[in-house]
Amino acid sequence: MSKKIVVTGVTRGLGRALAEGFVKRGNQVFGCGRSKRDLINLARQFPEHIFDRVDVSDFREVGNWAEDVISQFGPPDLLINNAAVINPSLPLWELKVEAVKKLFDTNIQGVFHCIRAFVPAMVQRQSGIIVNLSSGWGRGTSPHVAPYCASKWAMEGLSKSMAQELPTGMACVPLNPGIIDTDMLRICFGSQASHYPDAEAWAKRAVPYLLSLTPRHNGQSLSVPQ
Repeated sequence: MSKKIVVTGVTRGLGRALAEGFVKRGNQVFGCGRSKRDLINLARQFPEHIFDRVDVSDFREVGNWAEDVISQFGPPDLLINNAAVINPSLPLWELKVEAVKKLFDTNIQGVFHCIRAFVPAMVQRQSGIIVNLSSGWGRGTSPHVAPYCASKWAMEGLSKSMAQELPTGMACVPLNPGIIDTDMLRICFGSQASHYPDAEAWAKRAVPYLLSLTPRHNGQSLSVPQ
């Protein structure tokens, strides 16, 4: 059965691969990102789907986007909070304040903004799944990625707490996508990132897995099967 799916950060990496994968399986996708050029290309490639320029760190933009989507199409069946950035690979005490603020504004506050904008309508309907992208660095740590680790550990706590607040028939889960060769991974791993699957290969496993999630998964820390 076709689902209405909201995906943030669709202009590249995992978000773009997910959007394309969901479309190919016959679902209606509502995506957002910050690159106008990439969004135009997505709209040309998939004209029956909706892709908007939205900065998730700005609640006004997120709220307007959600209002437009919900007023025309109703609440989403699946909300995937994917948009994220990573910090420069440096010790915590050497990072610029502005870079860390931007990361938290996107990776944590941005997720809250999307939840605040979309989830009330889902709760009113008493159905829907919320997936907040976590990471292996949301369940473990490494040097030089402290802010990113903090933001992904936040996704674990935020999701599990929210899961206890949802009505029966809904679910909220933190999802570790695994290690995938993306622009973000190359910042940390350099050329070693090429040893891992690319986003398109990953999406072939991730898309059916995400579509299979049900309320019984509520509150579980999940990982995309390898």
